This record gives sequence, structure tokens and C-alpha cells, in this order.
Amino acid sequence: MRFLKLIGLSAAFALLIAVILRFDPQRIATGLASADPSYVGAGLLLVQVQIVLSALRWRFTAARLGQHLSVGQAIGDYYLGTLLNQLLPGGVAGDAVRAVRNRTYGDGGWKVPAQAVIFERIAGQGVFFLIATVGVMLWPLLGGAMIPEELLHLLSGFALIVAGLVLVCLLLLRFPPRRIRPQLERLKSALAQVFLQDGAWIMQTLFSIVIVASYIAMFMLASAAIGSPLPALAAVTAIPLCLLMMLIPATIAGWGAREAAAAALWPLFGYPASDGVAASILYGILALVGAAPGLAFIFAALLKRRKR
Repeated sequence: MRFLKLIGLSAAFALLIAVILRFDPQRIATGLASADPSYVGAGLLLVQVQIVLSALRWRFTAARLGQHLSVGQAIGDYYLGTLLNQLLPGGVAGDAVRAVRNRTYGDGGWKVPAQAVIFERIAGQGVFFLIATVGVMLWPLLGGAMIPEELLHLLSGFALIVAGLVLVCLLLLRFPPRRIRPQLERLKSALAQVFLQDGAWIMQTLFSIVIVASYIAMFMLASAAIGSPLPALAAVTAIPLCLLMMLIPATIAGWGAREAAAAALWPLFGYPASDGVAASILYGILALVGAAPGLAFIFAALLKRRKR
């Protein structure tokens, strides 16, 4: 597995370098160097909004399962988890750390924290996939140019995989095998608690819409910062597609794949591919720097170990 991860990471970084070299590296560097500080500052502020609201969504989800987190604890752990997801491959290491840090000791002490983390991510990804799917379907009707064929094939394959996984999960929940029926029944009950009972879906939906909107707005700001402001149409079409690339597990926070998608999509709005690459790189930098407060929690953990 480590060997496969190393291959995936090497391929992702090679893709990033290849994209930069292919699409006018000098223009990309110039765009990044001349980025408008006001847009950059607004982007960094949006990262804080994302993390805080995501932490509150996680806290709400955990409470629905009977796990009570303080506001400070949820926000602090979410900063840490976000930073680790930005630095480590797969995009889930930080989520695992959140679950481990909030486990209780004894039998089954990790189950509720793990469920809270997984369900919180599902809430966000569900809204994100909905926006991306609707955007792609409506793009031609809204007057947008055709999506490049290569990117469309990639998205179609990705969508088929996701749809297949969702279908398998639904079938398992509806027709559970006898051996795992008790576990699946408990899972169904937990899902109902988190998303359906007592109008929980309203809070989950509101949290997720605002959080996803902040990610899209941050990408819009990154593109505007380098001198390529995008039309409103891009907010529900091109940008969700670029963000979708960040879910590819063989990358670190989507680096490489996100830039390749941006290079293919920005020309559809009248900008050179290099501007899309520069906007995507700036987005990645903003996301990483914005999560930097998570370093404080890493240092705190190291100090605790030394004292022991």
C-alpha cells in the first residue's frame, strides 16, 4: 500500500509540474506574484469561515449521536484535521485524527466519534456533488461552452464510480446480508438520527450550502486576484468541477489534478489556460496558509509528549 501511495503521489506531483511547464510558466509566476492583496486577504478570511462552520457542523452531527463537543474543542480539532488533510495524501488523515482525539476509553470508544466524522463529511460532499452535477447538466442551457471531451470522460468515469458506490450502499441498507444485519440496522438508525429526525436535515443542509458556497467563492477570489475574474456561471460549473478533482485519493489536497482541470476549463471563459493554473495554485496556497493555525495544536501535542 505504501508503494502504491508513493506511486500515486509521484504521479500527482509530476502532473502538477507538467501542467505548469506546459502552460506558460512565466505567465503563471507573474500572475501569482501580482495577485491582488485584497482578494488574497478575503480568501484567507473565507478559509476561517469554512473551518469554523465545518467544525460547528461536526459538533452538531456529533451531538445527534450523543457525543458532546465544546465549541472550542471542535474548532481546534477541525483546524488540526484540515491542516493534516492539506499536507498528507488521501485527504482523510486529518479526519482520522479528529476521530481518534475524541474517542472514549473502553469498548466501542471510537465508533461514535468515527461515525460523527464520516457523517459530517458525507453531509458536505452530498451538497457538493449535487451542485456539481446540476451545474454540468445545465451548463449548455445556461449559455456555456462545451466541456472539453477529455475532462468529460474523466468526470463521467468518476461519476460512475461514485454512483456505483452509492448504489451498493443503498442496496446493503435495504437488503442487508444476515451476518451484518444488526450492524447495518444500527447504521440506519444513526443515519436517521443525524440527517432525518427532528428536522436535522435543515441544519445539515444550511451548514453544507454555506460551506460549499465559501469554497466556490474562494476559488472565484483566487481567479480574480490574478486578473481573471470569472462570470457567475463559473460558480456552478467550472469551479465545482475543479474542486471535484480534490477528491481523487492519489493526490495531496488535489494538487496537480485540480490545476489540470482548471487549465482545461478557464479557456471556456476567454482566459488562457495558464490563468486557470495560476488561480488553482493560488487557491491551494490560500487553503494551506489559512489552515496554518492547526500548527498550534501540533506543537501543543509535541510539548505534551516531551513533558511525559
